Amino acid sequence: MKMTTEEAFVKTLQRHGIQHAFGIIGSAMMPISDIFPAAGIKFWDCAHEGSGGFMADGYTRATGKMSMMIAQNGPGITNFVTAVKTAYWNHTPLLLVTPQAANKTIGQGGFQEMEQMNLFADCVAYQEEVRDPARVAETLNRVIIQAKRASAPAQINIPRDFWTQVIDIEIPEIVEFERPNGGEEAINKAAELLSTAKFPVILNGAGVVLAQGGIEASKVLAEKLDAPVCVGYQHNDAFPGNHPLFAGPLGYNGSKAGMELINKADVVLCLGTRLNPFSTLPGYGIDYWPTDAKIIQVDINPDRIGLTKKVTVGIVGDAAKVAKSLTAKLSDTAGDTDREERKSLIAQTKSAWAQELTSMNEEQDDPGTTWNQRARADKPDWMSPRMAWRAIQQALPVEAIISSDIGNNCAIGNAYPSFNEGRKYLAPGLFGPCGYGLPAIVGAKIGQPDVPVVGFAGDGAFGIAVNELTAIGRGDWPAVTQIVFRNYQWGAEKRNSTLWFDDNFVGTELDEEVSYAGIAEACGLVGVVARTQEELTAALNKAIEDQMKHGKTTLIEAMINQELGEPFRRDAMKKPVAVAGIDAADMRDQTV
Repeated sequence: MKMTTEEAFVKTLQRHGIQHAFGIIGSAMMPISDIFPAAGIKFWDCAHEGSGGFMADGYTRATGKMSMMIAQNGPGITNFVTAVKTAYWNHTPLLLVTPQAANKTIGQGGFQEMEQMNLFADCVAYQEEVRDPARVAETLNRVIIQAKRASAPAQINIPRDFWTQVIDIEIPEIVEFERPNGGEEAINKAAELLSTAKFPVILNGAGVVLAQGGIEASKVLAEKLDAPVCVGYQHNDAFPGNHPLFAGPLGYNGSKAGMELINKADVVLCLGTRLNPFSTLPGYGIDYWPTDAKIIQVDINPDRIGLTKKVTVGIVGDAAKVAKSLTAKLSDTAGDTDREERKSLIAQTKSAWAQELTSMNEEQDDPGTTWNQRARADKPDWMSPRMAWRAIQQALPVEAIISSDIGNNCAIGNAYPSFNEGRKYLAPGLFGPCGYGLPAIVGAKIGQPDVPVVGFAGDGAFGIAVNELTAIGRGDWPAVTQIVFRNYQWGAEKRNSTLWFDDNFVGTELDEEVSYAGIAEACGLVGVVARTQEELTAALNKAIEDQMKHGKTTLIEAMINQELGEPFRRDAMKKPVAVAGIDAADMRDQTV
């Protein structure tokens, strides 16, 4: 069939149902963006490509449907790097389209030239360059399929002079196959371990959310065993929060109940998780990982099994299918040992933690430091971060999708949100980029327009994405709600400074004259300042009503004191020791 290369490209996108593209317009992509409207593909032109990538991540994570990222070759494409690597560690299948400088000028140092394949080699699960215009559909089809199979970003690189060429081509068919369900021997051994366990615990990861029916399958298995279910760091939506067996998230600022319960385990089923080290770091002074327990690890990627923890049984497979197979293979007496005592302990441990969490108002200082004490004294009438999170919980709809940025005050909130469904909690994940909260929730709202959405960010991280306020108020962009925790500092780094650098605050202070609510108003959005818990709860209630009923985007500045939570990386920091010493008098003038 005769068609142009751009027609072949877009027809392949249509065959895969890719309806949304995120980025900034550029001449290198205009031959395909020109026909997006006719194809039913919406191009969302953001204010910065990096934010566009986070929007794509949020859209796909909220819907389970692939989207694409595309921009001008060179500087437009380089701005995608952080977002693509974030999506990689978030297990988000995305299509990255990178138009390349023209073949006939590559290597001459031409305008906006960049080696784009090497640039993303460590950020994607698969990448391929179009070698001949007639192979554009074949290559694109393969890249999209690889992204789906790996549940990760994949890249197609195409020289810009390959567009607008007439080719003879057929659009390739999509080849689907069943996801693996684990080896028979491994399933049998794991089922035997679970059947004879005295205190089994399940740890759900992102794979449970990504697998079709994964949460329900893990729930059936947990109920059969009466096993408490923990979730990995930033995967609070991997098990129903209203279920009596839900023990909460592990890792940084997670659930003390989950930590105490998994510490008692003799068998742990790690379902759909790569067991990243950050998810099992000690918390609240508890080094809770059960080193003597038998560990069963289930992951779709065999390379991740046994990578971080000693594993007794490794199972390569889809989390939902493996959970169903294990349930079917359990003995009739599985979970019976001390069942009632275990159920009672789960309830008691959860209740005690809920009461403790409710009573937590202040962040603690380490011995020898006094920053949090001074912060409270300096602003005695301001909300603490935990007071703000409790106020938010009063207004947050149970069905809402939320996004969290990286940073101290967002991290303090890790133990608070729970969800009754999957695909509700968007977080930057283990790559840890700032500026994720606002664009991710915009992408989620594009994908789920009938669901309330709320983004969260500290004021430092939000500053990286603040320019998106100039984009999201236009035309058919959907309304969202964004909360910014305003304490005028880079909190995580400031806590490090108090602990290891004697309050030497280098680069940690923000401009107190800047009003994010004022910027929102200047962009035609609604800006609100909340100074008390009551004001914050009321503002969030109103913002969600305006979002859902009146199509208004609201930014709420939650004014909080400068208390600082637990540092991110006690395991990676230590107090420096001066040996040679540093003196400003040693600085020389440069010779020009």
